[in-house]
Amino acid sequence: MKLELFEEALCCSTGVCGPSVDENLLRITGVFESLNKINQVTASRYNLSSNPADFTKNETVLKELQEKGNNILPITLVNDKIVKTGSYPTNEEIQEFTGITFVTQNSQNSSCCEGNGTC
Repeated sequence: MKLELFEEALCCSTGVCGPSVDENLLRITGVFESLNKINQVTASRYNLSSNPADFTKNETVLKELQEKGNNILPITLVNDKIVKTGSYPTNEEIQEFTGITFVTQNSQNSSCCEGNGTC
């Protein structure tokens, strides 16, 4: 399965840079990094300032931008079909799109091993 996110122009490829980091961009960066560790999912992000060619190569995204303008960004695609526009998908929506359940790590116990180091 392929999950793609076409984003507005950001200061860097993830938008997680500079003096004040947007919590939503930090969340999306973490989710996409996690998804790319799973064999059945390819999760890609395209930033308008860093990856303009990817916007023009994708006919679906290009058509949407031409018809509705840049305010439609970000655009989320699943297997080349638009599933969300105008805002970042929530973790719950990404779970619905991919069928993958996210587990929040307990902050007191930062390992999957329950602190015993045996995993």
